[in-house]
Amino acid sequence: MILAIDVGNIRTTIALFDREGALSFQSELETDAKMTDDRCAIDLMGVFHLYQAELGRVDGAILSSVVPPITGTYVRTLRRLTGRPPLVVGPGLKTGLNIKAEIHNQLGSDIVASAVAVSALYPTPAIVINSRTAVTFSYMSANTFEGCAIMPGVDIALEALSQNGAQLPQISMAQVDTPLGRNTVDSMRAGLLYGYSGAFDRVIESLETAAGSPAATVVATGGRASALYRLCRREIKYDHDLLVKGLYQLYCKNIRR
Repeated sequence: MILAIDVGNIRTTIALFDREGALSFQSELETDAKMTDDRCAIDLMGVFHLYQAELGRVDGAILSSVVPPITGTYVRTLRRLTGRPPLVVGPGLKTGLNIKAEIHNQLGSDIVASAVAVSALYPTPAIVINSRTAVTFSYMSANTFEGCAIMPGVDIALEALSQNGAQLPQISMAQVDTPLGRNTVDSMRAGLLYGYSGAFDRVIESLETAAGSPAATVVATGGRASALYRLCRREIKYDHDLLVKGLYQLYCKNIRR
């Protein structure tokens, strides 16, 4: 069994794969940048207990983290629970990709993992949308990462509206049937949904123009904004497990089996 963990700014995803690459379970926990080693161990053991899985059957682990203060915490905890250190996504790990980046260690490990998954599982050229705290749009041609564009995530935009507008409430994202909002909440949702869907289409079009080739596939992962994707003019496939699939692919590329 292979354990894949992705530590994001808000959520940490824990996924367990069998030796054939089938996903056994996937769980999400709140990311705590002040987490201790013992707390981390208790949380991981709790997830395995919840899904009736055995930690003793884990043959190896791979870790992706964009939260440096707790990367070491997870490394130490995984070594303690599995008896071996995890692979950590970063410089030196074989990806099978030609990454066109001026400074490789500035490229988020979540972006790398998603790019590896798309390269293996989807027709290219492809555009990969990672929707998390920020939204990243990466352009892949065959096995080459050409570059990416980054914009604030939807949740950040909602939070900014509420915090900086004295009469604007805190809301969650939900579908609206028209951009003509007739109350504050629907008007905020309409602005975000129609504004971001238009921005997504424009960024996708601009990436294709810059790369000189239209994308055969546009695939999104991360926070599921199905109402937003439905408003985009471009067809966007949603793959909830894309990032952890990429981590599994990375593990297999770097460990002889």
